[in-house]
Amino acid sequence: METDKILLEVNDLHTAFRIKDDFYDAVDGVSFTLSKNEKLAIVGESGCGKSTLATAIVGLHNRLNTKISGEILYKGQNLVDLTEEQYTKIRGNEIGMIFQDPLASLNPLMTIEAQIEESLFYHTKLNKEQRHERVLELLDQVGIANPQRMAKQYPHELSGGMRQRVIIAIALACKPPIIIADEPTTALDVTIQAQILDLLNEIQTETESGIILITHDLGVVAETADRVAVMYAGQFVEIAPVHEIFNNPQHPYTRSLLRSIPQSNDIADESGELHVIQGVVPTLTKMPHKGCRFAPRIPWIDASEHEEDPQLHEVSPGHFVRCTCYKNFHFEGEE
Repeated sequence: METDKILLEVNDLHTAFRIKDDFYDAVDGVSFTLSKNEKLAIVGESGCGKSTLATAIVGLHNRLNTKISGEILYKGQNLVDLTEEQYTKIRGNEIGMIFQDPLASLNPLMTIEAQIEESLFYHTKLNKEQRHERVLELLDQVGIANPQRMAKQYPHELSGGMRQRVIIAIALACKPPIIIADEPTTALDVTIQAQILDLLNEIQTETESGIILITHDLGVVAETADRVAVMYAGQFVEIAPVHEIFNNPQHPYTRSLLRSIPQSNDIADESGELHVIQGVVPTLTKMPHKGCRFAPRIPWIDASEHEEDPQLHEVSPGHFVRCTCYKNFHFEGEE
């Protein structure tokens, strides 16, 4: 990977939340890079740490009850070390965030124009008239008809798909080189999902921005991503180009996720049932400190197959897998 194309470099990132008197890692030692014109998808079950990772990157955490360590390197500076005042100059301007729930993210008492204009007011030198024109331009760019009328409306007057487009317009207002999209198509119908994904593709083609796409929808990943990081219990367990993840998955968790997806030509296994991953993601207070964190959910795999301190191993160029348990993994009942 060419270093001059790298937009963001994350090294050994830890994000810990205070629970009573102790701190527990929700993101534990995560490292990755994001390049220009790249879509990196981060996938995994709910509770794996995906959204926590996103909020750490954009600095949206409660500093009294959260500890962040490691490096989030952007333009030569470590964002972890920034004060809230310093972060406000980057958030929205250099790193845009598309939130999962647009209705919860939009202010119900402000018009659509006022909410899009806010970022322009703080981060640009545009005058009032220029900001108004930019708002209309953004609404048109995200596919909203009659921008003049829409700009005067309030969030409750818009459909879910329209609110999501407004959130995207806010994220794009200052043309940030990095965009983080946290479940941008959740709760939208299939047609609107496709339109939102096409819109992100168009934006990236125009700006060469790097996009971090956080999702649990592997269908979306297959259609849009360049690389995929599979996250489990606060750690990346597999990182690879998208075609490798789908054609040559290695980690037991990745293989289990893929096997859980209904297929039109093979919806069930021989027993007539879909594959179900045993157990649940461990809670922060019960997170294992040693060994493979996925081991309790694949008890038929002998303990000797797991590393005591699982590391990421490069199994092929650009393809990394955590723990040696991938080498002899099989599903329960298989030879």
